[in-house]
Amino acid sequence: MTKRERYEKVMDFFRNEMPEANTELEFGSIFQLLVAVVLSAQCTDKRVNQVTPQLFARYPDAKAMAAAEPEELLDYISSVSYPNAKAKHLAGLARTLVERHNGEVPEDMNALLDLPGVGRKTANVIQAVAFGKSTMAVDTHVYRVSHRLGLVAKSDTTPLKVEQALMKNIPREDIPLAHHWLLLHGRYVCTSRKPHCDKCGLEGICPKMNGAGRNWLSSHPPTAGARSRAALCSQMAGRPSFLIHSFVFFCVFD
Repeated sequence: MTKRERYEKVMDFFRNEMPEANTELEFGSIFQLLVAVVLSAQCTDKRVNQVTPQLFARYPDAKAMAAAEPEELLDYISSVSYPNAKAKHLAGLARTLVERHNGEVPEDMNALLDLPGVGRKTANVIQAVAFGKSTMAVDTHVYRVSHRLGLVAKSDTTPLKVEQALMKNIPREDIPLAHHWLLLHGRYVCTSRKPHCDKCGLEGICPKMNGAGRNWLSSHPPTAGARSRAALCSQMAGRPSFLIHSFVFFCVFD
């Protein structure tokens, strides 16, 4: 099977099974989306959605949050992962937005990357979700599934290389959804520790079925973070992919 044929089969599968995709993060503005994505780094969307209602009620926009000290923000986000660092990032990015962008989230990639706490993956998420751009955010699930399905080369060993390979081969009109397709497949079907191959509609073209994928699994053991998230993933593992139409962003590579 050629690379082009493999991409066509994978994209056709997801187009049919999951025609719609949306983030599960709850927000009322682009600024609030940015805050939620920053908070979601190595943290579940469920947890983020538990803390943001009160946070956004107190600090609804960049101007309000820019006036807060990190210690004040910490009171609202203490239950998320790495709360101290994230509190500093939120205070810093809010102040930067007010000082440089009149309180608005910029659309430009370089301007986004200049914001405290914003890495390439987060910037890609904002560009895709908020501004409708064809960008590919590569998190741990997208990275893993892309390798297991043979969509990228073994030499594509960084998120950036995977992003570039996917952007080169996925039709432009599919790119905004393709991130969610690969992410969800990795979260609930092609999981890190014990992939649910019996529930996978792509098993017919998966290199793993021919043994190739087993080499990838043995050479890419799950990280401590992946192991800690396995319990959460297993709760949804039994759901058929076509029943799930909303998605969670894990910002792991920022």
